[in-house]
Amino acid sequence: MININITLGHIVSDLFLAVFFFVAGLELKYELTTGTLSSPKRALVPVIAAIAGVAVPASMYVYLNWGTAAIVGWPIPAATDIAFVLGLLAIFGRGMPKEARIFLLALAIFDDLVAIAIIAVFYTADAQPIWLLACVAVATAFRFAEMSKSKDKWLIRAVFGVALWYTVYQSGVHATIAGVLLGILIPASRAHGVISRVQPATNFVILPLFAFTAVAVAIPTMTGGSNTVFTGIFFGLSIGKVIGISIAAVIANQLLKPKDRLPLGVLDFIPLGMLAGVGFTVSLLMTHLAFLNNQELYAQAVLAVLLGSFVAMGAGGALLWLRSQWYLKQKPRTKKTKSKSRSAK
Repeated sequence: MININITLGHIVSDLFLAVFFFVAGLELKYELTTGTLSSPKRALVPVIAAIAGVAVPASMYVYLNWGTAAIVGWPIPAATDIAFVLGLLAIFGRGMPKEARIFLLALAIFDDLVAIAIIAVFYTADAQPIWLLACVAVATAFRFAEMSKSKDKWLIRAVFGVALWYTVYQSGVHATIAGVLLGILIPASRAHGVISRVQPATNFVILPLFAFTAVAVAIPTMTGGSNTVFTGIFFGLSIGKVIGISIAAVIANQLLKPKDRLPLGVLDFIPLGMLAGVGFTVSLLMTHLAFLNNQELYAQAVLAVLLGSFVAMGAGGALLWLRSQWYLKQKPRTKKTKSKSRSAK
């Protein structure tokens, strides 16, 4: 029996965002195989940063809520909203090195994969094993179809994409994981061409729709009593994320040999880590799963997610813009130096 909730919010979050994650999966596949992160050592930097970016805010929340019913909300401050984060980077970080976007993309995807794993393990009470097996079967068939020499690649991708999305949706796992799977399963040699065709739709149609539906959230008011849920989530997103990510990224990057390091420093990792504190819709999804039956805790969590995300957005965006301006000022100097060296020759 087909069971799909047809609302604008569900269409955007469950269907359209899967297309965005498809592009994100393609970019990650390309960077991991032939791009900047093709070196396993370099790829470890965003992986380690993502782990720390989950562990630190979650630990802060657990410390404040240990031994209470609110402990089930520990994953809420650990999430990163990849769509908003990359959108903010595009707005405020135009002068940043390309490695900054690659790092943040990989960090956000690894972070969201952790979030999806958390949902699958801790919050999926009605997981459907048969549908999960169907996901594996469809994904395997899609991979073999991609390896064939058929000329109807886009038709194949569309058919298998819809099939994989539906099986993931019915399995109880968040449907956006279907997009990541499809992106990773496409051969790296074809990834760049697919990205160039699909990315305009995600940037100019899907993300604006996503932003519109995401901000249409009623801001609740908190009642009296303990506010440890609010405190844990708010400070986890606005402070815990940047502490975990920036420190872990700097240490992991410095432990590499100079030739393997990402050309980014602490002044780059701090604003990027702050942006990762924008949990927004992923954190709201966690809130819905954790506290749906407790309206008081739910109200605290939603308010904390919104305020914490806005603080991370404002502080991270401002610092990123300042850092981006610094990079833009360095470019004319670099060009002048090159022109002088050429004239001297």
